[in-house]
Amino acid sequence: MTALVVLLGACVGVGLCVIVAAALPRPTPLRKVLAVVAAAPSPLAGLSSDTPAGWTDQSVGPVARLGRPAVRLLHAVGLPTAATRTDLAALDRPTAVHLAEQAGAAIVGLVIPVVASGLLAAGGITLAVPGPAAASLVLAAAGFAAPTWKVRTDAARLRADARHAVASFLGLVVVSISGGAGVDQALHDAAALGAGPVFRDIGYALEHARLARIPAWDTLAALGARLGVEPLQHLAATVGLAGSEGAKVRESLRARAQAVRDRQRAAVEAAASAATERMSIPVVALFAGYLVFLGYPAVAAVTGSL
Repeated sequence: MTALVVLLGACVGVGLCVIVAAALPRPTPLRKVLAVVAAAPSPLAGLSSDTPAGWTDQSVGPVARLGRPAVRLLHAVGLPTAATRTDLAALDRPTAVHLAEQAGAAIVGLVIPVVASGLLAAGGITLAVPGPAAASLVLAAAGFAAPTWKVRTDAARLRADARHAVASFLGLVVVSISGGAGVDQALHDAAALGAGPVFRDIGYALEHARLARIPAWDTLAALGARLGVEPLQHLAATVGLAGSEGAKVRESLRARAQAVRDRQRAAVEAAASAATERMSIPVVALFAGYLVFLGYPAVAAVTGSL
């Protein structure tokens, strides 16, 4: 009986670890990074197709392979939502893989209580049907929602990093224009000076505009729309006015850069204040526990004497 209980606990623990692992961020495999560098995808690429040609069993995890047959069904019911599609486009992740991960995680959560109850039944312990059924539904719902929660978290982190990068990019563009460079040259110089994925995407957008002989502000606006970064779209609008209407761009860009930095500073201060407030919660909980520890003997003595 002891061995059966240990085995049951191990199965439940493995299932919970799978759900948690699907929700936590994972490092990008080296082969995917090299594939991105070799392919140099266009920043103007829209949403990924629902059946990506490069999707093989080796390119996705076991959870996605498990849920792959359910991709068309989930897509037919309107999943993922528009907000999730925007986040996936910003992260450059295929919607099909995301739906497969959702379905696979839901299947894992659905099966864990069934397997656990089966093991208990084999050991002579019979559980009521509502218990495992409710646990299956709860774990399946949690597994289905975990990939979406992870995508939203990663997209929010990407957009925060992108806003910082765009603020630096604006400052570099202003410096280059102040040095006598034209608008297009200033954009290319600023993109070449920076490092990171956002500067890389900006460089791809500018190179695409040069090769396609289209205005650079159009590609920057499309990149800003794909990433969901408003400062980049505002930058494209300001540069577009300079290119099409002949407006003075240096002062506008300087004011825009200062506004972006002020907004980022306010966001950082708000996050710090929220973190400080959250730090008080454990202290209050410890104090409440201490009061319960002190007051329980007295309350027990009073109620026992009645």
